[in-house]
Amino acid sequence: MADTDAPNILWICTDQQRYDTIGALGQPLVRTPHIDKLIGEGVTFDRAYCQSPVCTPSRASFLTGRYPRTTRCRQNGQSMPATERLVPRELADRGYVCGLAGKLHLASASAGKIEPRIDDGYADEHFHWSHHPQDDWGHANAYIEWLASRGHTWDELYGPAISPWVYDGIPAEHHQTTWCAEQTSAFIREMGARGGGHVRQAPWMFSVNIYAPHHPFDPPREYLDRYLARNPLHTIPLPRTRPGELDSKTTFMRADHHTARDGIATYTVDQMSDDDKRLITAAYHAMCEHIDDAVGTMLAALDESGQRDNTLVIFMSDHGELLGDHDVYLKGPHFFEPSVHVPLTMRWPGRFREGLRVDGLVELVDLAPTLLNAAEIDTPEAMQGRSLLPICTGDADPSHHRDHVFCEYYNAWQHKDAYGTMLRTADHKIVVYHGTDQGELYDLRADPDEFDNLWDDAAHAETKVRLMKACFDASVFTMDPTPVREGEF
Repeated sequence: MADTDAPNILWICTDQQRYDTIGALGQPLVRTPHIDKLIGEGVTFDRAYCQSPVCTPSRASFLTGRYPRTTRCRQNGQSMPATERLVPRELADRGYVCGLAGKLHLASASAGKIEPRIDDGYADEHFHWSHHPQDDWGHANAYIEWLASRGHTWDELYGPAISPWVYDGIPAEHHQTTWCAEQTSAFIREMGARGGGHVRQAPWMFSVNIYAPHHPFDPPREYLDRYLARNPLHTIPLPRTRPGELDSKTTFMRADHHTARDGIATYTVDQMSDDDKRLITAAYHAMCEHIDDAVGTMLAALDESGQRDNTLVIFMSDHGELLGDHDVYLKGPHFFEPSVHVPLTMRWPGRFREGLRVDGLVELVDLAPTLLNAAEIDTPEAMQGRSLLPICTGDADPSHHRDHVFCEYYNAWQHKDAYGTMLRTADHKIVVYHGTDQGELYDLRADPDEFDNLWDDAAHAETKVRLMKACFDASVFTMDPTPVREGEF
């Protein structure tokens, strides 16, 4: 059973949210007072990186504490192997009550059915699945059922296109982001009532997996209007690009410049005016502001139910979004900072340092052992992450956790011939596209926006070879640490 001092865990994960979308993290255009407050009260990792720039492999990785190549869950559209053990399974086995609202995305769902689940530890009565808001899973989508209980349908509430790339989304009171916050708040209050607020029968963990700000770019209209009232369209900065940049980039980048998602979607940069691009940014930022209000709702439920002090809160995202930077939208086999650098902050009152900003490189794979260690559960040998708990409690140097971070893409979503690995140090980034002669090399000190690909630059050949070896070593050393050798031979 779980230790009576083990914390509750409120695990908030958004979908496709860049690091630079939060006021306290340096984004002046976006108002995020609730997340800003959370950052001021907790530990924030300023250089946190996902293990894949697309959903399923990233989520499989941070939910298991294992790298994508290790989990064998390497693609959107495949299923999590049944032998993998998720953090909620480890916690449930020690007496935690585990629930979920929103996305899981460890398998592909079919019409009318919830995605197939392994023995994941989430209690059925607290499992509220909604992969995405659109009504294409029927009654399996708990959010759609919630809308129906209010006398509405998704088709009825969804507004028209504002531009070819921005839509008038569901009103905030009926939005999936709001639904996630309401389901979570109801769970928090139920758990608090069971134990009388301060006295618990069992600790709990709740995964809040909000679909926003994932494309399509469709915030509630009231949030978009409010954002534009503060930031007139002409004042919004354009995406970070450089003329001629694509000439030195990969065939994958050039293809997604013409039609993002390898020709599946129509985010064609050449067809966009500057104001089209600014409107997409505004819509994306407005979705982030709606997320912030949802976070505020959930944190208020913790306070009101008397569970603030014994709850560890996490706010993060599974990966980022290019948002027009480098003349590409959405995601894919691309490892630029907007794609892989994500927000990550944790608060545990009285146990974690307040207002600590961590500059050391960390990975989302480090979350699983951190949460288990916070619950005084030993890290299973199969986990590959490194616990962040000593940094959070002030017992380790926040300026160094890893020498590098490692990220993977193996035919994960589109571009079937894209098999890429990335290694980033404090000063450099290398991307190797296996089976091709293509790659990317960046000097991040001189070129933080990653415009100048030095892959074919003879002056940087020594650095390229050194980092290619480090990237190869990382791929070898992230092999599955189990099974354990049982004998000499």
